[in-house]
Amino acid sequence: MADIKAVLFDLDGTLLPMDQDAFTRGYFKLLAGKLAPLGYEPEGLVKAIWHGTAAMVRNDGSCTNEEAFWKDFTGTYGPKALKDRPLFEEFYAVDFQEARVLCGFTEEAEKTVSMLKAAGVRVILATNPIFPAVATESRIRWAGLAPEDFELYTTYENSSFCKPNPAYYGEILQRLDLRGEDCLMVGNDVREDMAAETLGLETFLLTDCLINTENVPLDRWPHGGFQDLQAHLKKRLKLNEE
Repeated sequence: MADIKAVLFDLDGTLLPMDQDAFTRGYFKLLAGKLAPLGYEPEGLVKAIWHGTAAMVRNDGSCTNEEAFWKDFTGTYGPKALKDRPLFEEFYAVDFQEARVLCGFTEEAEKTVSMLKAAGVRVILATNPIFPAVATESRIRWAGLAPEDFELYTTYENSSFCKPNPAYYGEILQRLDLRGEDCLMVGNDVREDMAAETLGLETFLLTDCLINTENVPLDRWPHGGFQDLQAHLKKRLKLNEE
């Protein structure tokens, strides 16, 4: 096995504990409340957001995810959507902060990242890039970390693919001049995060907030909670036990 030079982390449900469905419902409720006075009927708005998200997931790299979303969203609402775009940005900067109560917290996230940085390992936040940077930076802080803790964190502005497309991971590797075999991906979603192995990345499935929609047997991958992850990393990095 090659030495591990970089560890990629998912965010939602990994470094930031959460029930993904509950978080999404609460986040959409906040967004609908912000935009309803402007004539965005809540049910239609949520449907359009999902449609725009699907456009990002289908992105073939020909544009950024940001461009893919807004092209799709304006296809639904027309020029009005672009005119109101500053209000969407205001939402993520202000109202979105209320979604913090929908998330959990674990000190082990910061402890694990700090351990890796102290060992000289490159740390990357490989969160599905369907959110703007301001929302991703907020969720990083909710996890007890800071954006500058990561060499790169993926957002809809700086990415042209989404999970589980292997090209998402390929874009990160190319940008940071890394080989798949030099990296380990940590995530909680079997379909989205374990897809990294198709490019040669090692993987670890964090099971605290497991998403396994197809009930795939977990023994395919190293897996467990944060204590198991830390033990696995120490073994792979040949770190002395404290």
